[in-house]
Amino acid sequence: MRSPVTGIVTLLGLLLVVIVGYMSLFTVQQTEQTIVLQFGKPVDVVTAPGLHFKAPWNSVINIDKRILDLENPSQEAIASDQKRLVVDAFARYRIKDALRFYQSVGSIQAANIQLTTLLNAALRRVLGEVTFINVVRDDREKLMQRIRDQLDREADGYGIQVVDVRIRRADLPEQNSQAVYLRMKTEREREAAEFRAQGGQKAQEIRSKADREATVIIAEANSQADQTRGAGDAERNRLFAEAYSKDADFFYFYRSMTAYENGLRANDTRFLLRPESDFFRYFGNPTGKKAAETPAKP
Repeated sequence: MRSPVTGIVTLLGLLLVVIVGYMSLFTVQQTEQTIVLQFGKPVDVVTAPGLHFKAPWNSVINIDKRILDLENPSQEAIASDQKRLVVDAFARYRIKDALRFYQSVGSIQAANIQLTTLLNAALRRVLGEVTFINVVRDDREKLMQRIRDQLDREADGYGIQVVDVRIRRADLPEQNSQAVYLRMKTEREREAAEFRAQGGQKAQEIRSKADREATVIIAEANSQADQTRGAGDAERNRLFAEAYSKDADFFYFYRSMTAYENGLRANDTRFLLRPESDFFRYFGNPTGKKAAETPAKP
């Protein structure tokens, strides 16, 4: 028959085996790489995901192997043309050498601080060699590549690979932006005034040309009208002369009827003339002859 002491010892032994076994196993995730430490000193680096063994007295530190973000606060830089720039940039990096990373910086928080300092220095060096226009418009892509290469070389000593660096915004400081805006506004107002002056001058030239052409056209039209009226008057006189030569009595009669039509209006038939006037010659005698000219009846 087994004694109670033997059962307790067996149970304690099994419990110890379980604890030692548990302490001898560790898991590496697909997104991690693990450093095995023995009394605080690294003895192994495990990058393959899965279940792994270690000495029970060893400890492990998990380090992320995914691409990490580095958000850099806005910094001021001076371009080669002495223009101050406010640059907002960010970087993407990953830990390629976990052991060197652990020995140099120790944690991601410390790495972010160190990389921020290096990124700001690279920004000032690269942007200080080019003009404001190169940064804002012409060579922005090339400048970001140069900054990334410089930062990657400096971060290599920390076991870090810089994947990308991007300049999110590069602009003048607020006070400089206002000054530039006012200068641009003044320049645009000057150009607008110049365009308006040129337009006014062009409009005046067009109006002057139109007035000159209108004067010429009116003069030509008046000349042609005068010629037409002259020809009409000549033709009328010719017709009158021809009519007079053919029948003088009818000619006088027609002229008198025309004078009656024009002179005797509906609202005003007053005349200050003597009854014996030639105007009334057809009133007393249809033939238009005066009484003295009328032959006496036999």
